[in-house]
Amino acid sequence: MPSRDEGATLRIALLGGFRLAAGDVLVRIPAGSERLLAYVALRPGGVARSTVAENLWPDVSEARAHAALRSALNRLRGAGCRRVLDVGPAELALAEGVAVDLHGLRSLARAVLDGPESPPPGSRDPGTPHVGTREIEGLSQDLLPGWCDEWALREAEEWRQLRLHALEALAHRFVGTRHFAHAVSAAGAAVRADPLRESARAALIAAHLAEGNQSEALREFRQYRALLRSELGLRPTPELLGLVAGLRPAARGVDGHRRRGHAAVTVRRP
Repeated sequence: MPSRDEGATLRIALLGGFRLAAGDVLVRIPAGSERLLAYVALRPGGVARSTVAENLWPDVSEARAHAALRSALNRLRGAGCRRVLDVGPAELALAEGVAVDLHGLRSLARAVLDGPESPPPGSRDPGTPHVGTREIEGLSQDLLPGWCDEWALREAEEWRQLRLHALEALAHRFVGTRHFAHAVSAAGAAVRADPLRESARAALIAAHLAEGNQSEALREFRQYRALLRSELGLRPTPELLGLVAGLRPAARGVDGHRRRGHAAVTVRRP
């Protein structure tokens, strides 16, 4: 780590890919040490050295796993990253002041799910977390994408479920407070994370309808219906069908023009 960054705040990013930064400077570290830092960073209270060794090197003997851990720690020191970890005889923990992007967003997601339905996200009420475009972007990111370690996949799935539920909850709250752009953004992020998830698609359709964009809502429904049929051989639930009931272009008159004032009718069920 360059000497000019000795006093800079250290930040570990786990969302969207692993990164270690000192201030605005990215720090390069060996790949094996990345896994070590990521594993410890996921556990803000610290973790036993034996647990780290067992999970990072599961296919070797206990003695070799502990030797690999010592080697990874030495490589970190050699890369100038002494300030990142507190290394004890029995436990490893992030050093005080090292920031991790996941921690704040995980707390935010839990607060959204645990909090009351009102006041709305974005309010300045001290009991309500502030949520805007930046927070939605954070909740849109995968945890350690591309990592295939069993512990990483387990953590990634847990984060995926948490953020999807939070994004859907946010979309419904934003609709309730008429923040339609944020509602579409949050629900759209959930749909991109899992295109087959009906609750996410329902949140997006509901946001479009609340904003008065019937064509957008109907297009989302049709895309989802086709995807669900082709991928899983399933049909949308009655609840989702109920959202788009009444959405169909008005009937055309004999002259080929839409009849003004013609009432909408229900969409044909698949």
